Amino acid sequence: MQIADRTVALFHYTLTNPAGEVIDASPAGEPLAYLHGAGNIVPGLEQAMEGRGAGERFDVTVSPEQGYGVRDQGLVQAVPRAAFQGVDVIEPGMQFQAQGGHGPMLVTVAAVDAEHVTVDGNHPLAGVPLHFAIEIAQVREATAEELAHGHVHGAGGHHH
Repeated sequence: MQIADRTVALFHYTLTNPAGEVIDASPAGEPLAYLHGAGNIVPGLEQAMEGRGAGERFDVTVSPEQGYGVRDQGLVQAVPRAAFQGVDVIEPGMQFQAQGGHGPMLVTVAAVDAEHVTVDGNHPLAGVPLHFAIEIAQVREATAEELAHGHVHGAGGHHH
């Protein structure tokens, strides 16, 4: 069976940045499962998976535009330190949940001084070309429930 809309693919992956550093990987022996065509993985990787079958191994580079987006400097802003009441230590690299114009978003602290905290609402991998090493473990038909919910249930997927 080939990967297409309404199928579930289970795959092993290693994600590296342009410097070759491993950013993320599927746990040993535990492939990630996704429902193809439902936008569960970055668009560039989903396109590269189309038509592939179990046992295939391949490498793909996904551009920022097809990955986590290009960096948007409009998402970098200085906020008064007082906005972080109850937080004693604020350091670059820390992440906080913030209310954005489109609901909750994750921001990363970029810089801190006595008066302000500069936060970055870009995804940490925005602007980064993504290098994936993929091995497809299994392809199967999606269940009616998975199609209705828009994601995989059971092994490698969501648990309700």
